[in-house]
Amino acid sequence: MRLTRHLLPGLCLALAAVAAPAADVDWPTHGLDAQSTRHSPLADIDQGNVSRLTEAWTFRSGVKGTFQATPVVVDGRMFVGLPSSHVVALDARTGQELWRYRHQTRPGFKPCCGPANRGVAVAEGKVFLGALDARLIALDAATGQVLWDTDVARQADSDVDTTAMATSMSDVVRAGDALARQSVTGGQGIGIGMAPLVAGKRVIVGTNGAGYGVHTEGAVIGAEDQRAPSAVMAAFDIDTGKPLWRFRVTGPGWEGPMRATTADHLPVYREIAQERRALPKHKEAWRHGGGSLYSTPAWDPARDWIFFGTGNPAPNMEGDTRPGDNLHTSSLVALDARTGRLVWYHQQVPHDLWGYDVASTPVLFDLKQGGRTRPAVAQPSKLGWVYVYDRASGRLLFRSDRFVPQSNFMARANESGVVLAPGIAGGANWSPSAYDAASGQLVVPGIDMPTRYRRGTSPSGIAFVATEFAEKRRGTLTALDLQHGGRLRWQRQLDEPAIGGLLSTAGGLLFTGIGDRTFAALDARTGDTLWQSKRSAGVNAPPITYRVGAQQFIAVAVGGNSLFGMPTGDELAVFRLPD
Repeated sequence: MRLTRHLLPGLCLALAAVAAPAADVDWPTHGLDAQSTRHSPLADIDQGNVSRLTEAWTFRSGVKGTFQATPVVVDGRMFVGLPSSHVVALDARTGQELWRYRHQTRPGFKPCCGPANRGVAVAEGKVFLGALDARLIALDAATGQVLWDTDVARQADSDVDTTAMATSMSDVVRAGDALARQSVTGGQGIGIGMAPLVAGKRVIVGTNGAGYGVHTEGAVIGAEDQRAPSAVMAAFDIDTGKPLWRFRVTGPGWEGPMRATTADHLPVYREIAQERRALPKHKEAWRHGGGSLYSTPAWDPARDWIFFGTGNPAPNMEGDTRPGDNLHTSSLVALDARTGRLVWYHQQVPHDLWGYDVASTPVLFDLKQGGRTRPAVAQPSKLGWVYVYDRASGRLLFRSDRFVPQSNFMARANESGVVLAPGIAGGANWSPSAYDAASGQLVVPGIDMPTRYRRGTSPSGIAFVATEFAEKRRGTLTALDLQHGGRLRWQRQLDEPAIGGLLSTAGGLLFTGIGDRTFAALDARTGDTLWQSKRSAGVNAPPITYRVGAQQFIAVAVGGNSLFGMPTGDELAVFRLPD
């Protein structure tokens, strides 16, 4: 009896531990964590049982369109940004709609960049939405009621009529041009597509539409008379929406040192002497210099710095009226999140003539070299490499093996047209990568869409450059070892561009869309398909995972991407293992 009395408390504790349900695990921010790794520690679903994955529930939003949002899950509730900047809150276990915010744009507003919204941020009982008409809106997370509404466009000091973009190709190209028969789907302006970032008591968001050019179903046109406000990254008080600081991507001195090569010694074939002569005439070009911000920053809480990529300069691809390097466009930028002060930048393409935005969210990680650990940042690029930088200084450490084919690299457009690979789509576009720190593996979604660049003149004699996608439209999924110089581990070819992004889990799995309306689970070691589900539209959004009530779920938006020709829809699909 004496022995039993000693053993009983320990036995009871052990039984309680066995009986205790697994704790809920949220997906609290856009990239899962501040570092934007998109690697979840959940492993209830693994390589051994993923073939049994079944549909848990499906939500139809009733809002059909390009659906790129990353859902956010906090305390059993899922918050989803819908096309055209609507928001829904759902029960994360059942999919029941709890509330809906219906966005009303400003009177007369014309969206510059399509209806896509890439998600919301959630913190302190609030849901934060960056809207397509360049407003930052705080909603009550319990009810969806508006708490505050701030006009971010004012932070850009815009003196451009953003409702006056071209609506007909007859305004852009001559009647005999093959592009004249296409319809305009987007143009210059100012809006917000990214999910905001909450960093402490600050909500941080950036604007897009600057340097966007005129978009049609199959082409992008940049003309020397296209004007739009330069993009800004701005911070606002989490409780009131009061502006705290702003960083304008372009500013005085944006001509820079006028480099003839990139930082990794790639020639950019510039006419630098001609640019220098043109500087006095275009000294104010920075005021409408582009630099759109498409993806949510990564955040280093210890330093309180944020890291993000910037878009191409304006006018897009047509550089005659913007001589110089066009700082800080087509760059990776680090800011002090407390003040908006520029800490460092690394311009990937000076005087960008190809639309090589730095569009994908960077990933923060620790690089282990020679017995020491160095904080680093990895940036998948449109050029077809992942660039890795020292996080403290911005010094380029290395670039990875290439993950898409390259040809005619950075050749200049001419009147007959020249085909480049990668083209204007990349490389790596906005779609986020996923990084597993345990294996050192970064998996990158790539686009293999060679693009024809052609110079021309509008009916009024304005010079333009038009890009048209070649017939080849493929994609890649590439696993790179960041702990060993970005060495290629494996690559999988896809029959469609890899648009949407990846989820990595501790169960040894990757989840992503693989084309032809198919959502799949892959072996993280090889890229082989272990499970798949055919959906109603293109799977072109980043998946997430979470656990509620001892059950792991996988969720993904199914709404295609009209720009890349993927069928659009209004579905949110959620999966789990059967009981």
